[in-house]
Amino acid sequence: MEIFMWWLDLDLASKEWLRENLRAEELPLFVLQGIAEAGGPHPGKPTGILTDEDWDFIETQSEFVD
Repeated sequence: MEIFMWWLDLDLASKEWLRENLRAEELPLFVLQGIAEAGGPHPGKPTGILTDEDWDFIETQSEFVD
C-alpha cells in the first residue's frame, strides 16, 4: 500500500521518529505498530518495511504540522 494512503492516520510519535531518523535500516516496535494500525504494511521483521519512495515522501512531502 502506498504511504500516502496511511500516513495521515499514523500517530504523531511515529511520524516524528521517522522524520528524525530518515532512512533508518531498522524501525522500533512502536513505529512498526503505528504503521500497521494506520493501515500500512505489517511485516514480521523490523527491516525493509519502507521503500526508497516512502522515505522520499517522509522527507519531502509530509507536513510537519499534523
